[in-house]
Amino acid sequence: MEVRMKVLVIGGAGYIGSHVVKELMNKGHSVTVFDNLSSGLRQNLFKENGYIYGNILIPADLDAAFSQGFDAFIHLAAFKAAGESMLYPEKYSVNNISGTLNILNSAVNHGCTYMVFSSSAAVFGEPQYLPIDEKHPKNPENYYGYTKLSIEQFMSWYEKLKGLKFAALRYFNAAGYDPEGELYGLEQNPANLLPVIMEVACGMRDKLKIFGDDYDTRDGTCIRDYVHVTDLAAAHVKALEYIVKHGESLTVNLGSETGTTVKEIVEAARRITGQPIPADYAPRRAGDPAVLVASAKFAYEKLGWKAEHSDVDTLVQSTWNAYNKYLKQTGRQ
Repeated sequence: MEVRMKVLVIGGAGYIGSHVVKELMNKGHSVTVFDNLSSGLRQNLFKENGYIYGNILIPADLDAAFSQGFDAFIHLAAFKAAGESMLYPEKYSVNNISGTLNILNSAVNHGCTYMVFSSSAAVFGEPQYLPIDEKHPKNPENYYGYTKLSIEQFMSWYEKLKGLKFAALRYFNAAGYDPEGELYGLEQNPANLLPVIMEVACGMRDKLKIFGDDYDTRDGTCIRDYVHVTDLAAAHVKALEYIVKHGESLTVNLGSETGTTVKEIVEAARRITGQPIPADYAPRRAGDPAVLVASAKFAYEKLGWKAEHSDVDTLVQSTWNAYNKYLKQTGRQ
């Protein structure tokens, strides 16, 4: 029989966090969300769960939460825009690094020593070989990736010194929405490709900018490994159950192991939405590798996890459904 846990999900009202909460509920765990709604949305909260309005930069907020007695926690409250992190490193230092240290200190002080952390493929930087596995050298090319790598190192030290057991999940490109349509809260000011495409399709933006069409790829645009957010959510729960059952920490890469070009995503979106989605080509962005593709072999070996919803059509269709539902609900359609 599986153990039912009491789990605190920090950042659980956000895009990925809300999908993780849904998966935890589906597996019978008791969930409380801790979120200051700076980017999370009230509409992403489930009425069945507890909710604590709190800020990871205020230790007293975290102490009040952890004092409720949780078996484990999941940390999804980091800022994540790579480009922004290069302009405002202080913002990322305060939130991602100071905020995480506040979480770690409060958690271990209250005896909550099972942690799942949403890390990132940004810890690797420019690929030295493909597909990228867990042993690939870590050399972040943006400050956001550096903060994620630092947090992985903090967790390793807290394991040695405080008995923390953690799972660090290195996502590649998170995309898509709940295929069941229950979650459709849109990200605010999205920077990722698929939401930007949808904003063009819906008329919220005039056109799409594609950065670089002269890469050494099959159509000149970047290749990325897109993994469906529902697949990511399943990995969080599997990882949590693994570290509790085995009492050992874990670091795994999460990707679909399939590379898709920017142009292929745009063409699929035009076909599925029936919208023209005008696009202009712009110069390459600094620090954008031509190809990023994951090896998820270790995640399968350890967790029995593999991407099941991450084909291009499911990614695009589920995102289009979420945008349509949101626009209908808000009377914009």
